Amino acid sequence: MKLNPKAPVFRKTAAVVLAALALSAATFATAQSKKTLVFVVNGASDFWKIAEAGVKKAQGELPKYNLQFKYPEQAAAAVQQRVMEDLVAAGAAGIMVSAVDPKNQTDGLDKIAGQTLLFTTDSDAPKSKRVAYIGSSNVDLGKSAGKLMLQALPNGGKCIGFVGLPGADNARERIEGVKETIKGSKVQLVDVRGDEIDQGRAKRNVEDALAANPDTACLVGFYSYNTPRIYEVLKESGKLGKIKVIGFDEDPITLGGVKEGSIVGTVVQQPFEWGYQGMKLMAAYLGGDKSQIPADKLIIVPTKVVNKANVDEFETDLKAKIASAAG
Repeated sequence: MKLNPKAPVFRKTAAVVLAALALSAATFATAQSKKTLVFVVNGASDFWKIAEAGVKKAQGELPKYNLQFKYPEQAAAAVQQRVMEDLVAAGAAGIMVSAVDPKNQTDGLDKIAGQTLLFTTDSDAPKSKRVAYIGSSNVDLGKSAGKLMLQALPNGGKCIGFVGLPGADNARERIEGVKETIKGSKVQLVDVRGDEIDQGRAKRNVEDALAANPDTACLVGFYSYNTPRIYEVLKESGKLGKIKVIGFDEDPITLGGVKEGSIVGTVVQQPFEWGYQGMKLMAAYLGGDKSQIPADKLIIVPTKVVNKANVDEFETDLKAKIASAAG
């Protein structure tokens, strides 16, 4: 049977098909017109969920952008580089990254910076061609931790530290800050053990360190998950409250330990602001506004020390920020 193109049913069907195609094309064009900005972390850790909440809040204020958050499957420079190269190939307009190994990653970061806008956060790569760093002063964080160590051990004592990536700038600078602060005192940082952001290894490091150093007076968790692993080992071994603990960041276990007094205090950053402000800064930069980038290219977000006196207030504020991102 020959179809009559003038028939009402044919014309109606054709109109519907054309309308659907037009809508699909418009949707695709809109998606294509949005620039993509991506926050790439250095490894899997609950710490980054706070930064992710900041990115989500920024998304609500940047409707013309598509904001993404990426976790490499492994805390390795090569893996992180592959993630960034894949993002560039997919057309990412900007990447903000916590560099796994800045000293040995410069060439790779420069390659990314030559193809898209590159910011660093958390762990800077100052020798690279990144546009700016937004995050904490890790030396100052270390100094604050050093002060907590001095307060906790007025008569001195041996301390052991634990960290994820010893070669990363954030780790190296925090340790440097601690050593600078306790220099000349009776408090000693005798060892720092790395775990490559492996949670099981992080816990074993604490167990091994205590077995080899029974006279340890203080344990320091330099990465967010290190303090919870310290807490677990001390609790399981019946030593909780007998060895001083100094933490970094705001893991719930760490904050719980501060509340109960088994953790002296924790030095916290503001990863929420890294995600929120960082995305908005990149969007502004891409829009032609470079006025927010200081001459030294360092955008330092303030930090604070959380202890038993202010932990409840800190938790309330943190929950409010995360809730604001959820809508």
